[in-house]
Amino acid sequence: MECNDGVAQGRNEAFRTSRRSFLGTGLAGGVASLIAGLAAEEAFAPRASAQTPLTPDEALKELMDGNARFVEGRLTSFEHDLQILKSHTVDKQEPFAALLSCADSRVPVELIFDQSIGHLFVTRVAGNMATPEIIGSLEYGAAVLGTKVILVLGHASCGAVKATMQGKAVPGQISSLFPHIQPAVDKAGHDLEMAIAENARIQATLLREASPVLAEMVREDHLKIVAGTYDLGTGRVTLLEG
Repeated sequence: MECNDGVAQGRNEAFRTSRRSFLGTGLAGGVASLIAGLAAEEAFAPRASAQTPLTPDEALKELMDGNARFVEGRLTSFEHDLQILKSHTVDKQEPFAALLSCADSRVPVELIFDQSIGHLFVTRVAGNMATPEIIGSLEYGAAVLGTKVILVLGHASCGAVKATMQGKAVPGQISSLFPHIQPAVDKAGHDLEMAIAENARIQATLLREASPVLAEMVREDHLKIVAGTYDLGTGRVTLLEG
């Protein structure tokens, strides 16, 4: 059964209006105030950035080295003493990287990058979309916790991208995902894997351009924002250009 064109058009217009309103005011004002409050709340503890002396490039290399270990079956994170890890993360967290990944159960983020407790700040949503809530979370990770790299991670056979391409009527709120992903589908045509990669690129670009907080950190070389895709068959993460 095809979606009603009028309903879909109204939904898309409402989405665009509300998103513009949020990004124009919320990220510049409300989220900045939230971050300031959270930063003050954690002022008693040393800043994560001071305790994680990685540059953005080094942080990205650490991620990719972990994925290489995963692909080769040489995981080291399981050798870490969980009691020590837990005791060091009770009162604070010091992640070196942040991820925006799909909610897909086949993409276990910490595992595929061979990282243990407290190393990654992870946000997940179907279609790895940069919604206002996700942007605010990643701003907190970078500005307060000191993450040095944000990786937007798409994956092969993404159901959210497939559903957007099909454009069929779906139950509940599932169709609310479609407007976020449609630009990638439009650009890639009916090639699923191209649309998945393009969606990751678009969401990474949105993070750089829609958030003044993240944009400033990128400009000052305190943060890197990149896109990549995960191959379900090989376990390999491939970074994308652009």
